[in-house]
Amino acid sequence: MPQEVRGVIARAKGEPVTVETIVVPDPGPGEAVVAIQACGVCHTDLHYREGGINDEFPFLLGHEAAGLVETVGDGVTDVAPGDFVILNWRAVCGSCRSCEKGKPQYCFATHNAEQKMTLTDGTELSPALGIGAFCEKTLVAAGQCTKVDPSAKPEVAGLLGCGVMAGLGAAMNTGGVGRGDSVAVFGCGGVGDAALEGARLAGASTIIAVDIDDQKLEWAKDFGATHTINSTKEDPVERIRELTDGNGVDVAIEAIGLPETYEQAFYARDLAGTVVLVGVPNPEMKIELPYIEIFGRGGALKSSWYGDCLPSRDFPMLIDLHLQGRLNLEGFVSETIAIDDVEEAFHKMERGEVLRSVVVI
Repeated sequence: MPQEVRGVIARAKGEPVTVETIVVPDPGPGEAVVAIQACGVCHTDLHYREGGINDEFPFLLGHEAAGLVETVGDGVTDVAPGDFVILNWRAVCGSCRSCEKGKPQYCFATHNAEQKMTLTDGTELSPALGIGAFCEKTLVAAGQCTKVDPSAKPEVAGLLGCGVMAGLGAAMNTGGVGRGDSVAVFGCGGVGDAALEGARLAGASTIIAVDIDDQKLEWAKDFGATHTINSTKEDPVERIRELTDGNGVDVAIEAIGLPETYEQAFYARDLAGTVVLVGVPNPEMKIELPYIEIFGRGGALKSSWYGDCLPSRDFPMLIDLHLQGRLNLEGFVSETIAIDDVEEAFHKMERGEVLRSVVVI
């Protein structure tokens, strides 16, 4: 029968979040109820609260999560009750034009649970990224559950569900960073630091972190940065060229979502180099580049969707690397908090005091 649990709700644009009672229905065909153990506080949740994604309030926030499958609906075979899973927002359909081309990491028809979770008065909730995991239990499509090694701690495993995967994948999947490559990452928040870590894992030899905050640049060293640049104190493009024999980097990753930093990334790459945009711009932003420079420099300008990941392939592999001591997931966790502390965690994020606050339930 339906269950009542506590969850973090954004009722209106810009208003502080509240912790309220929500109703989670029994899973229907193809659905699963997951008991959440931990969920990271991601900037996307703040975007939802601020109305930056859409206006389908009220939202059930939270999406970067890990937990245990509690119950499953009819037809579910990939996961079973008791499985330790990371939730993902790329539940591939298997039948869209991208999946049929053998590129499920770009699935154009990912799916969510059919049923809606509600407030106790029956008001339907919009779960963030189709997940809604700042709560004790949530209802998702079974394809949003990726089974991984239960030896991993929930508070670190869940981070692969969004921001850390986005950054790792921007370097390893979208950017195609290889052994001996040079890489520059613009923006050293959680996603940017994950891109640094991804470049390190891929074997890059020169890994340059660019930010305006000296504290963040210090943190970046823990994730593989071999050099750091404070762009308020020196020109990042000139400095990157100095560090790469005057050439620029093989891969430049923009992890902020600002036109000015994208332009810096564009000019900081070598001829035939790659620019990867993983930072999220707002809809009003525009960028202007000389057309001849786009032609003359060659290479590729790419956008990274969720790190171009395939959760069923990437999550178990990355958890294995973490358990082997080769992937620093603990370094992203600045603090663990209670479900009642999400609003303050948003403020800490805005002030740049944390990489990730993680709700532990």
